[in-house]
Amino acid sequence: MSKTYRVIVGCDEAGFDHKSAILADLQKDPRVESVEDYGVYSTDDDQAYPNVAIAVAEAIRDGKADRGLLFCGTGIGVAISANKVPGIRATVAHDGYSVERSVLSNNCQILTMGGRVIGRELARRLAKEWLDYEFDPATKSREKVALITAYEER
Repeated sequence: MSKTYRVIVGCDEAGFDHKSAILADLQKDPRVESVEDYGVYSTDDDQAYPNVAIAVAEAIRDGKADRGLLFCGTGIGVAISANKVPGIRATVAHDGYSVERSVLSNNCQILTMGGRVIGRELARRLAKEWLDYEFDPATKSREKVALITAYEER
């Protein structure tokens, strides 16, 4: 079996349905060692997406999980919020190639998607594919990720 991951999921009310479906998938996936839900827990919960996204990103930064999946209306707000946490690389992806490259080229720990711009079945498929990829530090991309990290650490 391939590597297993500790995953955290989170969303705002606009991403709740996608998060719920993918959370259920992750709980059954043998590549997932553990999965935690950082909320929101209903479509009536109006917690602002930056709170959830930053909490997920901080947990990953602190080693409590390996990867995170975040959902909001477009995926953009949660990506911006998560990227404010030093050491985190989060990206929006709504197609398979972007999901692949987010890990293989950029070593992103967080994948974000928009509940209002991508169908649920495609989101489920992309989350599943995302777990197939692992960053290889021996590739040329290592140098580019190192440049990003060096800038961030200045």
